[in-house]
Amino acid sequence: MTRVLELQCDSGISGDMVVGALLDLGASEEGLRAALQSLNLTGYEVRITRKLAGALDACDFDVVMDDEHENHDHDMEWLYGDVEDAAHHDHHGHDHGHHHEHGHDHGHGHGHGHHHDHHGHDHHGHDHQGHDHVHRNLAEIRAIVEGSDLPDEVQQTALRIFTIIAEAEAKAHGESIETVHFHEVGAVDSIVDVVAAAWCLNDLGVDEAVVSPLAEGEGHVRCAHGVLPIPVPAVANIVQAHGLVLRSAHRKGELVTPTGAAIAAAIASRSALPDLYTLVATGIGTGKRAYDPPSMVRALLVDAVSDAHSHDDYSLWKLETEVDDCTGEALGYVLDRLYEQGAREAHFLPVFMKKGRPGYQIEVLCGKEDIPALERVMFEDTTTIGVRRYPMQRTALVRSFDEVETPCGTIRVKRVVLPDGSERAYPEHDSVAACAKASGLSYQEVLRLALAACSLA
Repeated sequence: MTRVLELQCDSGISGDMVVGALLDLGASEEGLRAALQSLNLTGYEVRITRKLAGALDACDFDVVMDDEHENHDHDMEWLYGDVEDAAHHDHHGHDHGHHHEHGHDHGHGHGHGHHHDHHGHDHHGHDHQGHDHVHRNLAEIRAIVEGSDLPDEVQQTALRIFTIIAEAEAKAHGESIETVHFHEVGAVDSIVDVVAAAWCLNDLGVDEAVVSPLAEGEGHVRCAHGVLPIPVPAVANIVQAHGLVLRSAHRKGELVTPTGAAIAAAIASRSALPDLYTLVATGIGTGKRAYDPPSMVRALLVDAVSDAHSHDDYSLWKLETEVDDCTGEALGYVLDRLYEQGAREAHFLPVFMKKGRPGYQIEVLCGKEDIPALERVMFEDTTTIGVRRYPMQRTALVRSFDEVETPCGTIRVKRVVLPDGSERAYPEHDSVAACAKASGLSYQEVLRLALAACSLA
């Protein structure tokens, strides 16, 4: 059974909001605390409490920094006061990917070294240049994660999120992913947010995820290095690179943080919930800043249910390619291999290709999960250099299998139910052939006996 997570980001998304929502779904608080302790990071405390997000009860995941790392992240006047005027005079608000030559951290999640978060603690408003925690690069983050006791799946998800942020930062600053230093994945609270999200996803057994359009505000926001336009450069780079959808909230303020956008990009794997599902749990994670309406992420955890009328056959993918330099024997081998690797249907069609050359079009129907294996067969065992794929739908009749007794032996039968409720039976070829060989009767005689037995069953 496939377990699917949906994140509803109608008022934005941030790392702490996602973690709060996942904890509210039922991820283990005790297990999460133990996992975070293995990171060997200091200077913070995790507080998990309940609070109201408007009229709704929500989980508040808060990484509270010690005095050395404190910030005024939730000071709305500092973040937004006079920013529109300041934007006209502050070139740090432009997304030019500039570099600073003074050795301080300039690459946080907004691409300019500020570290603030309207929802919580993805970023700090202060640039503590004297502390090594603001100067970590991706290699150092990887060492922290890989040196922990986190399960491999959690490490892989966390590093995927960190890499997405690093790529966005590198693009914003015209640097390589290996050399860029940035607040966003360097600060302790951001590391905790990302790892916590990865751990909770694994604890909940999430197989696939749906992420709604990300509501984003407008205007400008102040950071340690000046004033930036919204969406900030790192967020813009992430949503562009990973095809995330933004939706205008038509109000002032930064609603999408780089950590939130990176988590969404890393886990989004389907466009919608299954057509049929059972609801396992709902959860809400709240933000920290005083917005109206309040900042929150609502999450649904569901288990996909097979449609009894289709046996999961409504959603299929079609793979196709053309070849003009494969022998018939080679194509016959390919057909067998495609079925071995999970093809629902596979066949070849004669076609005329460039310059009038005769060839064959290979067509395969399959489930989404079988695409990689089937494409590998097509690339390895034919001469094609490209495979097209299309999502498809089909209507399939309800089917079942049973056995009938005949004078020549037991025959396996497939039964289908037609739309009017009537039934049709199909003796299975392999079973008919085996009985024909064993009994010495002809194939047609065994088939007639099987059909007669079906009508009496």
